Amino acid sequence: MQSRFRQGLALHRQGELTAAERIYREVLEQQPRHFDSLHMLGVIALQTRRAERGIELIRKAIGLNEKVAAAHNNLGKALLDLGRPGEALASFDQATALDPGFAEAHVNRGNALVKLWRLEDALVGYQQAVALRPDHAEAHRNCGNIFSKLRRYDEAFAAYDKVLALKPNLPGAEGHRLYARMHLCDWSRWEAECAHLIASIRNGHANTQPFIFLAIPSSSEDQLQCARLWAANNYPAHEKPVWQGERYHHDRIRVAYLSADFRQHALSFLMAGMFECHDKSRFEVTAISFGVDDNSEIGRRVKASFERFVDARSYSDEQIADLIKALEIDIAVDLMGFTTDSRTGIFARRPAPVQAHYLGYPGTIGARYIDYLIADRVVVPDNQRGFYSEKLVLLPDSYLVNDRKRSIADRTFTRTELGLPLDGFVFCCFNNNHKITPRVFDGWMRILGQVEDSVLWLFQDNAKAADNLKKEALARGVNAERLIFAGRMPPSDHLARHRAADLFLDTLPYNAHTTAADALWAGLPVLTCLGETFVGRVAASLLNAVGLPELITTTVEDYEGLAIRLATHPDELAAIRAKLEAHRLTTPLFDTQRFTAHIEAAYTAMHARHQAGLAPDHIAISNADEANS
Repeated sequence: MQSRFRQGLALHRQGELTAAERIYREVLEQQPRHFDSLHMLGVIALQTRRAERGIELIRKAIGLNEKVAAAHNNLGKALLDLGRPGEALASFDQATALDPGFAEAHVNRGNALVKLWRLEDALVGYQQAVALRPDHAEAHRNCGNIFSKLRRYDEAFAAYDKVLALKPNLPGAEGHRLYARMHLCDWSRWEAECAHLIASIRNGHANTQPFIFLAIPSSSEDQLQCARLWAANNYPAHEKPVWQGERYHHDRIRVAYLSADFRQHALSFLMAGMFECHDKSRFEVTAISFGVDDNSEIGRRVKASFERFVDARSYSDEQIADLIKALEIDIAVDLMGFTTDSRTGIFARRPAPVQAHYLGYPGTIGARYIDYLIADRVVVPDNQRGFYSEKLVLLPDSYLVNDRKRSIADRTFTRTELGLPLDGFVFCCFNNNHKITPRVFDGWMRILGQVEDSVLWLFQDNAKAADNLKKEALARGVNAERLIFAGRMPPSDHLARHRAADLFLDTLPYNAHTTAADALWAGLPVLTCLGETFVGRVAASLLNAVGLPELITTTVEDYEGLAIRLATHPDELAAIRAKLEAHRLTTPLFDTQRFTAHIEAAYTAMHARHQAGLAPDHIAISNADEANS
């Protein structure tokens, strides 16, 4: 029967699964304890999305022979796919114990450890795979991913550089390498690498994760193409949607928010107040969390704001989709898009009749299964609508929610404490380092050159970036000592230290988002330049909503000119600061209750269209809708 089994195996390798399965079954009819046939039947079950059956068969095979590492590895992969990383890890441990040279099992072991949030241990697994197989591109990529999460960007760059040498078209690798370089503020091949990445997207290659692509000088059309490629390659629409067209009839509209960031994260700091303000008499609000529980103060506050908070860290995409269907959720809201630890595969299964995305990812998802994008008229003007796969829900003020309860420490920092000069003008930008591009930095150095005794106060994400920025300043004829770097601080202290600055300078093509809201909440004016794409128009949206449109410029020349003017005309800047202080609590930007009413009006309109049997369409919310909601 062994020759017959080999015939089945040959068909299996050729992709003839039905024929191979038939032969494996024939062998088992003659030899019920034939390990290889049982094992391969289990593998075919996994390949044809019958995970539970595959696990049952492979476990039965292991019961006959527990010394085959490949069987334990395949069992682990199935368990991992089902969202059971703890059990999967035990299987991979068994596989690597049986065969220490099994590189693939070390990679899979690392994948399980990532799901268990044990990043350092995962890195060890990937590095073992690399040691065993130096040509294993995926293992090098996974090392890069962990280095990036740990903010070890120089090591991440080296890992991604190795990937491109081994497998240039490995999806996402080119973008990840450029992103690591951006975090290091290493612009040695900036223009060429950006141009190459844009060209690869235009040629149909999914060479970057879309969130990375937002930060390079690309058009809205290119960003749509990038999202479409990524979604199609990684999260195609499921053949059989979980939601099968049912129309629910509930006393309240059921809304579920999905995120990995219900913790000490910008998303929670922005949204906590809105979650608390939801009208529970009209909306039943659920959180589905697949991120780490950090037991932070903001995490506990967010958790308490929901009627139902589901810790779904151990759930697979399929299990979460089934849960959404079982709860008869009317509107599922993705708060992550293509950001770190996102789970777009849940939405690809279409578990809810209405699916929207909001806040976490400022761009289009490029997939038909996302019905709506929540935005505003500034971030997505009418002439840009064609570059979004979703229908747009346009809120009347700014799309960016803010929490009116955010605490600012009572502490008053002195400039000396913060490493700032006692005298002189302090420009600042607390955006992540990867948003600083050579063109932005050129402008900042020209501004410093025109404002005597001024300094630029920047956020330090990593020491290498600070060193590179100092070198870049010197190369532009500016004393590196005029760049001062701020480390991490507790959130309330971070807000308080904004008071030591005079003017926040924004970045382009990727604006300040949460960082702009932080500055305005702390009373620090923000100067921005309006970009073409969503990510480059957010600060303008915030400034309009807080009553400071005079700080929105439309050209680099005007941006630099206004920065210099405000720094050299203290009365003008003082008037703007006084206006911000007077309007901060009376304009829409920090009116959490008003914002919540607007987004609830949006949910009501989405739900009404669905209940009426109408397809999704663009929705514009007005203040009248708020009053009537």
